[in-house]
Amino acid sequence: MYTLYFSPGSANLVVHLALLEIGVPYTLKRIDFDKDEQHSPAYLAINPHGVVPTLVVDGVPHSEAAALAMLLTERHPDAGLAPPLGSAQRADFLQWMFYLANTLQPQFRQWFFPGDHLPEAAETIKQAARIGIEKCWAYIDAHLAQHGPHLLGAQHGLVDFYALMLMRWSRNMPKPATNWPQLAALASALKARPSWKRLYELEGLTEWP
Repeated sequence: MYTLYFSPGSANLVVHLALLEIGVPYTLKRIDFDKDEQHSPAYLAINPHGVVPTLVVDGVPHSEAAALAMLLTERHPDAGLAPPLGSAQRADFLQWMFYLANTLQPQFRQWFFPGDHLPEAAETIKQAARIGIEKCWAYIDAHLAQHGPHLLGAQHGLVDFYALMLMRWSRNMPKPATNWPQLAALASALKARPSWKRLYELEGLTEWP
């Protein structure tokens, strides 16, 4: 039913976690960035942007990590990874998904690749990204302190796994997400789940287990 094109630890992580939590069969196909496979003609034919993830759904390739993860929750509502359509919490779910996708995640691109668009200002861009990321962590931590232990309250869900992926990305920053107590508690709880351990085995990850 599904084929996930991935590179270990990249934005595919949230989609991979969703697949594991849902428990549906899927096939993994690794894209080796060191060999520049993301720019191969074969891969560009299914993902013209040359990025991961790509999720093939019923034979049709689709991209954009947040959208793919949300699609999986809609196709498999019984997994309980998102509030059902029409529920009171649905708006909160959408708000958090777009906050993580539009506000927090893009700043990691600036942190990791600050010279992409303006090489002469790379250091300034990187520091601005760090400030922005840390502001996001502070905002999320305050929300968890008041409404947690998960982003939508008592039950874990897709938004938490999305945040977990981004927390992992911050692991080598001067002030990683786990410096905030509520985020550290959330990360610890989610990393204890079987899906996280299985993902590490399948993607061959070692850092931040």
